[in-house]
Amino acid sequence: MTARNLKTKANKRVQRKRRIRAKISGSETLPRVSVFRSNRYFSAQAINDDTATTLASVHSKASGLKANKTDVVKLAEQFAANLKAANITEVVFDRNGYQYHGVVAAFGDALRANEIKF
Repeated sequence: MTARNLKTKANKRVQRKRRIRAKISGSETLPRVSVFRSNRYFSAQAINDDTATTLASVHSKASGLKANKTDVVKLAEQFAANLKAANITEVVFDRNGYQYHGVVAAFGDALRANEIKF
């Protein structure tokens, strides 16, 4: 891909992200789970948008995992444990402009398998 194509691709993801964020918001009782993926790492955090605070978070680099489907499932299990420790069982899922496909879908499905509703 050329530099121009990459710039356009990144801009389109930001536009999708803004469109999504205009519709969803997190609170203390129903936090927003925002995910970020790169070619190497995957991270997620539960955010209370009312007070702009992070309630729980997890990052694949800190866990020694990579951004593939099998490692993301392990990461989702850790994140679900962090959420349950904070007494959170229901969240709003923010895919952050990424398609709900591949690694993002594996993370979401693993959260559901660990009894986190969204």
